Amino acid sequence: MLKQKTISTNVSFKGFGLHTGKEVDLFIEPAEPNYGIQFSRVDLDSHPIIPASVEYVTDTKRSTTIEKNGVKVVTVEHLLSALYALGIDNALIKINSEELPILDGSAAPYVEALKQIDFIEQSASKSYISLNKSITYKDESGAEILYVPAEEFTLSVVLDYSNKVLGTQYAELRQIDHYAEEIASCKTFVLLSELEYLAHSGLIKGGDIDNAIVIVDKKIEEEALRELAKMLGKEELKINIQGNTLNNCELKYINEPARHKLLDLIGDLALLGKPLKGHIIAKKPGHNLNTSFARILKKAMNEQEKSKPMYDLTKEPLYDINEIENMLPHRYPFLLIDKIMEITDDGIIGVKNVTKNEPYFQGHFPGNPVMPGVLQIEAMAQTGGVFSLSKVEDPHLYSTYFMKIDNVKFKRKVIPGDTIVFDLKLISPIRRGLVHMGGKGYVNGQVCIEAEMLAQVVKDRG
Repeated sequence: MLKQKTISTNVSFKGFGLHTGKEVDLFIEPAEPNYGIQFSRVDLDSHPIIPASVEYVTDTKRSTTIEKNGVKVVTVEHLLSALYALGIDNALIKINSEELPILDGSAAPYVEALKQIDFIEQSASKSYISLNKSITYKDESGAEILYVPAEEFTLSVVLDYSNKVLGTQYAELRQIDHYAEEIASCKTFVLLSELEYLAHSGLIKGGDIDNAIVIVDKKIEEEALRELAKMLGKEELKINIQGNTLNNCELKYINEPARHKLLDLIGDLALLGKPLKGHIIAKKPGHNLNTSFARILKKAMNEQEKSKPMYDLTKEPLYDINEIENMLPHRYPFLLIDKIMEITDDGIIGVKNVTKNEPYFQGHFPGNPVMPGVLQIEAMAQTGGVFSLSKVEDPHLYSTYFMKIDNVKFKRKVIPGDTIVFDLKLISPIRRGLVHMGGKGYVNGQVCIEAEMLAQVVKDRG
C-alpha cells in the first residue's frame, strides 16, 4: 500500500495576486502524517488555519476561494493541482496576504520548484476515495460532470462555450504521472470581451498579458486597444491574427485552454482531501461546477462508508480461527473473533459470526437474544489485538491490554444469525507499544457499533 508523502524542506514563492494585485510571499512546509493540506494566514494575528477542504469553499466566480471564521484564502486551485499531481498529501502553506500569487498563470512554477527537492515517505498509508457507482451532475448553465468508477484516476474535459474562436476543445489525462509534462504549463485564459470588463471593473489588478492567454473573440478599435494596454500597464497591445491572441502569445498546445480547465479541475477536486480513484468526464467545467461536484462526491463517500460491503464472502480469510488462536491468548467462550480478512499497514478487517449457542444468550435475554454491547467492544478489541500483534516478531510472546475506550456508540442491536464485520484503522502511528485505533462494526452493511480504543502491546511471556 502506498504511503503518504510530504516535502523534505521548505519551498518559497513570491508574486502578485491576480485579483487583488497585492504582493504575496508563499511558503510550503512539511507536515505530519494525516495533516492534509492546510493554509496559514501569517499576516494575521494567531496565524489562523484554513484547511484545503471543500466545505470551506465560499466563492467560485473567477477562482476558488476557501474561508474559515471570516479568514479567506483566494485562488488556491493552481497550487492544489500541483500538490495533488505530485502526490503530496501533507503540507502547511503559509501566506502573508489573502490571495496566492498567480505567477505565470499555470502550475508549472510550483511543479518545477517542488521537483527540485526530495519527497518524504511517511508512516501512514494513503487513503483513497473510490466509489462503487457512477454519479452525474448538471448545473443551470448546462455544464455537466460525470464520475465513473475505475482503479486509476483519469480525466476527460470538453470545452464548448459556443464561441467561434475557441471552438470545441477536448483534453484528457490518462496517467497522473504525465501531469508535469502535459498539463502543468498550460496557462489560464480569458476572452478579450471578458478582459475589457474585468479591467474596467478593477478585478484583475495583478494580471497582465504574461500570466494569461487572451483569446481575441471580438473586433476592437485601436483606441480601445490602447486604453486597455494602459490599464494593464503595457506600452501597447497587438493582436496575433493567426492565433487570435494578444501580443503574439503562442499557444503551447492547440487545446491549451481545455488543458488548463483540466488543471483547474484537479485543483478543485483536491479539496476532497484524499486522492480519487475513478474517471472524471466534464463538459464546460468551471470552479462552481467542480466544487459543487466535489461536495457531491464527498457526500457519496460518507454514505458509502456507512453502508459499504466490507469483504467478499467467497474470499479466503487471511487468518482462520486456528491462526487467530496462535496469536491471541483468548479461548472459548471468550475468543470472539472468527477470522481475519485483511491486514494493511494501518488497518484490519475481522469477522464475528454470531450464533444462538453463544453462552451469554442464555441470560441476555431469554426469548429476546441480543449480543451485549460490551462483548461487541471486546470482539472489536480482539480484532485490533490481532492487528497489533501482527506488527511484532514472535507475537505469541506478547499480550495486548486495554488502556482507554472513547466515543463508543451502538447503532443497532446484534442478534443470532448476524455477522459483524469490524473495520479498524490506526488513528496515529504506533509508538512505544501504544496502539490507537478507531473502527466500526457492520451488520448487513449497516453500522452496529463504532468506537476508538487505545491499547498497549506488552512482552510478558517467554
